[in-house]
Amino acid sequence: MLGTVRSDNWRRAFRVELRAEAIGLAFRGWPVLPGTYPVAGHWAGRDGSEDSSGPVPVHADWQDRIGTQPEQVATWWTGQPYSLLLATGLGYDAIEVGDELGRGAARVLRSVGLPVPIIATPEHRWFFLTRTGPGLAAELAANPDIALRGAGDWITLPPSPFQHGVVHWRVKPEVCGWQIPSSETVQDALLDAMHSDIRHLVTTARD
Repeated sequence: MLGTVRSDNWRRAFRVELRAEAIGLAFRGWPVLPGTYPVAGHWAGRDGSEDSSGPVPVHADWQDRIGTQPEQVATWWTGQPYSLLLATGLGYDAIEVGDELGRGAARVLRSVGLPVPIIATPEHRWFFLTRTGPGLAAELAANPDIALRGAGDWITLPPSPFQHGVVHWRVKPEVCGWQIPSSETVQDALLDAMHSDIRHLVTTARD
């Protein structure tokens, strides 16, 4: 019984926080959507199959709901602690990388005084938010640790819960004045980070 009460309180607290974040982002024009949420080892909240490796949109017609007014967005989180998703390819994209490369690119961006919004998941994946733009440069596209989240896709936004932790901001949009960088800016930082790692390995091998 005590466990059930704690679980209910946990879901209620997350629902309130997620709803507030969803409303705020919707007012800023971000195409947010409700996603499935973790319960007892699986993802709940969607009709049909609930098994997946992460949150998926609750509504099968989620692409038709993009751009919904904030007042309606608020109603989506009145009953369940749905994850908070951002539809990509419609003004916003995200470049997904592993945490080691993510740290390197973040250092590059800080060194030139250009922080960008960065999201991290409990699965050690980093997402650099960008304006919707071109595809990945060939060198980045060939790297299996890098993926572009664009048209027809989505990413999970903080503070959505995962099975083992919570999605969080490494760099909040407020730090950047809510200015989203071009895709080319982030790709250049990733290339610099990759080349820096290669130079370090070569130098170490020589020593």
